[in-house]
Amino acid sequence: MLSRLSPILRHNRLFSAEARAMTRATLYHHARVLQPLLVRSSPRIALATTANLLNVSSSDSSSMFHRRFHAVRNIGGGDWKLPKPAAGRVFAERREYRKMRKRAPKRKQELELSVSICIEEQLPDDTEIQNIAEMLRVNVPMAMKLAFNGLKDSKYKTRETDIEDVGGFETVELSLMLCNDEFICKLNKEWRGEDHPTDVLSMSQHVPELKLPVLMMGDIVISVETAARQAAERGHSLLDEIRILVIHGMLHLLGFDHEISDEAEKEMEEEEELLLKSLGWKGKGLIQSAYDIEKTAKPQPEKADDRKKGDGLRFYRPKFSYIFCDMDGTLLNSKSQISEANAKALKEATLRGLKVVIATGKSRPGAMRILKMADLAGRDGIVSESSPGVFVQGLLVYGRQGKEVYRGNLDRDVCRETCLYSLEHGIPLIAFSQDRCLTLFDHPLVDSLHTTYNEPKAEIISSVDQLIAEADIQKVIFMDTTEGVSSVIRPYWSEATGDRASVVQAQSDMLEIVPPGTSKGNGVKMLLNHLGVSPNEIMAIGDGENDMEMLELASLGVVMSNGAEKTKAVADVIGMSNDEDGVADAIYRYAF
Repeated sequence: MLSRLSPILRHNRLFSAEARAMTRATLYHHARVLQPLLVRSSPRIALATTANLLNVSSSDSSSMFHRRFHAVRNIGGGDWKLPKPAAGRVFAERREYRKMRKRAPKRKQELELSVSICIEEQLPDDTEIQNIAEMLRVNVPMAMKLAFNGLKDSKYKTRETDIEDVGGFETVELSLMLCNDEFICKLNKEWRGEDHPTDVLSMSQHVPELKLPVLMMGDIVISVETAARQAAERGHSLLDEIRILVIHGMLHLLGFDHEISDEAEKEMEEEEELLLKSLGWKGKGLIQSAYDIEKTAKPQPEKADDRKKGDGLRFYRPKFSYIFCDMDGTLLNSKSQISEANAKALKEATLRGLKVVIATGKSRPGAMRILKMADLAGRDGIVSESSPGVFVQGLLVYGRQGKEVYRGNLDRDVCRETCLYSLEHGIPLIAFSQDRCLTLFDHPLVDSLHTTYNEPKAEIISSVDQLIAEADIQKVIFMDTTEGVSSVIRPYWSEATGDRASVVQAQSDMLEIVPPGTSKGNGVKMLLNHLGVSPNEIMAIGDGENDMEMLELASLGVVMSNGAEKTKAVADVIGMSNDEDGVADAIYRYAF
């Protein structure tokens, strides 16, 4: 019989031979283990709430994910006895005082609770998660003791009774791991063949036939990412939700299973509510909470989506050190604006430790002007006069403190020829000279470079000679219709420049003439050398032919779906378009 909550309640108890073969040590190697918590108590187990005496230990290596962890061991106080010193009976020889005294009765062997609280290594050092893990050091043994006290007199009919009276064991072991959705999804797929995240998994390690002195209860794995979403939905704290999941997972390990029948579900729900109330913990049990949701909303089907949404980024470490991002056609939509979603994703990425560097054909003032509108420019933004960046197709590269690392200039003869061609054919031309834009005559398309693309307003220079003498020119841009560029201007200048210059096209209605060998990829490479960063540490996002070398250089190159076909051919991933918040999608999907 299927449980009434089976579509919503996604807890799993694992008993296959394959699952048992995955030992607790295997899980630990995915984690930073806060401590195995050792608690000593009498077989009837009285509750205690204090803890002291910390020792440090560590794990061996594992073959599953090849990760390591560190452990802190805690030995409890109060009714939990500290281990006796190994000094022996120092007063044994003073018989004159002890001769007539009765020998103390032999004490019952104390039960030791060994609880390991683990934080999966891909979870960042989040203060709230660290505090919750510390709180669980005390909470989990308390919950175990309370649950054990009720086992002997249990009236439940559906609970498996492999674990009955823990008084017959010397030690009880339990591990609890906190992880993110990505990690629990891998476990869910490997253990159960289900390719989606869940809130809690538990795996029993108990084999009653072995008659061991140690009760290995097993492992509980909780996704704090899913727990955070559920806490927000249910109106309580993340700690409250994780405590609820601990109770649910622990009851599964003690033989409860809500999925086998309606009666089993009712009994497990009753025990959940009883334990939560007895412990004074907030919130309803997981079964009751899921039932409440089922009554008010239809369960949504699971969707395979590897995006880390919104605040979910807090549960992941960055996969890269840097993101190099193009602007036109990539970060900017077809209206040359930064969407709210893209701006939010960039801010979240930098907040989580990723460094974002702009790599664009724009001038630095042009990039800053646009990004300022989204509160992304200036000292705390991603571009400023004191931050690294690659501009003007890699011809201006700025490094630490915004100091110039490289400047490439166009051949003066090529500059002269392009200016004369502009005057002769009436085709507007803009020359880029560091933070300035220069032109020979006024034209609506020249104005659009400022009003639409936010470049510095072009200064009209009265003659070709004066323009060339005015300053070093890094590149020139011809502006025309898309057809005019593709059918006339590009064919002509591809041949006319020879080996003296190269033609680059980032926009369909613009053609850029740049020094030979110019590429954003070269500019990014120079900046990486300056910063001492390997290409393996970067992710790059772009769309145009001028982004090809940059995407090939990066460890992961993402091209927008609106990008050029040549660029798509060299990228690692084809993402969403610039009008669909493609940069945000790439960050949430691939950067963490």
